[in-house]
Amino acid sequence: MLVKTRGVVLKFIKYRETSIIVNIYTECLGLQGYIINGIRSFRTKRNKIALYQPLTLLDLVVYYREEKQLQRLSEAKCQHPFYSITLKPKKSAIALFILEILSKTLKEQTENKELFNFLWDSILKFDSGEFPTENFHLVFLVQLSRFLGFSPQSAKEIHEELRSELNENWLHSRESQLMDQMLTCSYTNSPALSNSQRANLLKILLSFYRWNIEQFGTVKSLDVLNQVFK
Repeated sequence: MLVKTRGVVLKFIKYRETSIIVNIYTECLGLQGYIINGIRSFRTKRNKIALYQPLTLLDLVVYYREEKQLQRLSEAKCQHPFYSITLKPKKSAIALFILEILSKTLKEQTENKELFNFLWDSILKFDSGEFPTENFHLVFLVQLSRFLGFSPQSAKEIHEELRSELNENWLHSRESQLMDQMLTCSYTNSPALSNSQRANLLKILLSFYRWNIEQFGTVKSLDVLNQVFK
C-alpha cells in the first residue's frame, strides 16, 4: 500500500554498483529501510542523492509491505533545506553525534508520532541559528530519554545509578547543580558551561544511557565532538 509520511534520514549505505539503502525514521511507520535503485548511476542527477544525506527532513510517499525488510519509495521531497548544519564545524560535529545516538536508540518499526515530532522540531531548531547551540546535544540527550522511558528527574537520581563513577562529593558540587539545571531547561535557555563542564556532563549523561540501554556501547563520534569543543 502507499503511505504518505514525513521522514528523518539517519544514514545510507552504497548497495551494488548504482543503488543505496537508506534508513529513515518515519512519522507513520517508525524506522524503515528503503532501497533506491540507480541513484548513483552517471545518468542520474547528482542532487538526487543529496536528498538522503543524514538528518535531511523529507516529505515521502512510500510503498509499504509489512513482510518486507526493505521497502521502496514512490516520492521524496526535501521539506527544509539546511541553513547552517552543514556549514559550521561545531554543528556538523554535534549532528554526527546525534546521528550515532539515534542509530543506537531508534529500533521500533512502528508509529511513534510524539517521538517523531520531537526529532523533527529539534532538527529545525538546531538549524535555525536563532540561539547558541553549544549545549544542544546535552539538552537533546535529556529530552530524548523521556521518549525512551528512563528520563532522570534529578542529579541525585543520576548519582544513585552511577555510584561507581560518581563519588559522594559530586552531589554537592557545581557540576551537580548544573546537571539539575540541564534536566529542566530547553534548547534556548540552557546554563552557561565551560568546555570542561560540558564534556563532563556529557560523559555522565552517556553513562546514564549506557546504564539504561543494553548494548549501548561506545560512542565513536565523541572524540570528534570533544576536539571541536576544546
